[in-house]
Amino acid sequence: MIKKNRNSGYFLPFVLVFGAIAIAAVAGLVSFANTNLLSGRRAITREQAFQIAEAGIDYYRWHLAHNGSDYSDGGGPFPHVHNFYDKSGILIGTFSLTITPPPAGSTLVAIKSQGVASTDTSVKRTIVSKLAIPSFANYAVVADAGMRFGVGTDVVGPIHVNGGVRFDGVAHNIVTSSLGSYNDPDHSDSSSEFGVHTHVNTPPATGVNDSFRPLEAPPSPVPTRLDVFMAGRSFPVSTVSFGNIAADISNLKSLAQSGGRYFADSGGGNDGYKVVFKTNDTYDVYRVTSIQSLPGSCSNQSGTGSWSVGNSTLLGNYTNPANGVIFFEDDVWVEGQINSARITLAAGTPTSSGGKSITINNNLLYTNYDGQDSLALIAEGDVNVGLFSMDTLRIDAALMAENGRVGRHHYTGSCNSYTNRSDLTLFGMIGSSLRYGFAYVDGTGYETRNLIYDASMLYAPPPSFPLTTDKYQIVSWQETANN
Repeated sequence: MIKKNRNSGYFLPFVLVFGAIAIAAVAGLVSFANTNLLSGRRAITREQAFQIAEAGIDYYRWHLAHNGSDYSDGGGPFPHVHNFYDKSGILIGTFSLTITPPPAGSTLVAIKSQGVASTDTSVKRTIVSKLAIPSFANYAVVADAGMRFGVGTDVVGPIHVNGGVRFDGVAHNIVTSSLGSYNDPDHSDSSSEFGVHTHVNTPPATGVNDSFRPLEAPPSPVPTRLDVFMAGRSFPVSTVSFGNIAADISNLKSLAQSGGRYFADSGGGNDGYKVVFKTNDTYDVYRVTSIQSLPGSCSNQSGTGSWSVGNSTLLGNYTNPANGVIFFEDDVWVEGQINSARITLAAGTPTSSGGKSITINNNLLYTNYDGQDSLALIAEGDVNVGLFSMDTLRIDAALMAENGRVGRHHYTGSCNSYTNRSDLTLFGMIGSSLRYGFAYVDGTGYETRNLIYDASMLYAPPPSFPLTTDKYQIVSWQETANN
């Protein structure tokens, strides 16, 4: 007789339970490992797609370096798809390019590159980069000669001078000079001071001392003067070349004749033109038939008169040109207001040695201060503010003087209160071949000068504005959503 074991199968439920747990655990581990493997592969694919997108940006930077005016990537509708190979010649993905060319007269070009890796074409990464060639409007003030910024000058923006700088106002940004030392012609000594120096007395003292300042001269260490140089000073640094501006004057004339608006010499017996900009994308042009005489015993020490319009005759109302360039082969007076316009107005005689000048005696204004409005006044000679100018004057523009200076002539004597003016505000920049000045050491001119740098001009300057180089630089770079 067979005897049954009452404990038979006792452990079977435990074996089944723990076996199931073990199987579930193993399955979970396998699933976890597989998920991590897939996630890792996707992360690698995403990184590959990102680097391929970057390669697209680099490729078009290279393309622009060799053909700076080709924004079509060879032609045809965008996007353009390019294969991307590794160093062994194996195809590992593609990048798709969309190029947005710069607006008229600007150099700001946008490059959109979408990268896709061959291992998983569902993974896409997109980069948008903006490139531009820096314009001459890299500074609030740039000059090719020694400069003095007197008490009452407040400058918001960087300053560079190829000569030396005496700065007695307040500089909110860095001030640089190409000279290590500078013999200031306005101090009462023949000794040289720093390339960038001040004659403002060190706080708590006040006022300005015109004598030689040994603490502002080599071999003394350069003192920190945050009361004057709020962002510091640097010297010597590389020079900024003014040599290309003459070629730019000639080029502007050609552009005005071909796609802009050109005005020849105003004719014998006339003194030039007056331009009044309007907010409806037009401007009035007058022929100036006479200049106001200097009153009483008033004198202009340069001997060039009042630089103020007497009588004029309306020639017509003109639409802002498509390429934004207006050229006068004569002296010109400018005033008015623009609205969402980008204009470069130039005056000169490129084929002769005579310099023509531009004068602003009344407000010249923008409507928008977000980069939509942009105006340049480029003179072969001087950019002036005349005798009969507004007591409180605002100029919104980039002012460039190729061979002369930006400023106001030195008026003295009985000038019917016009010798002394109150407040001048410039929003834009100044480029001056010679020493600039809207005020003089005898107290004449504009008592307060506010020079404010329009940073939007650096990479989106007025049309055909002089450039500092022919090389594109990255302005912005960001990854965007894939669309």
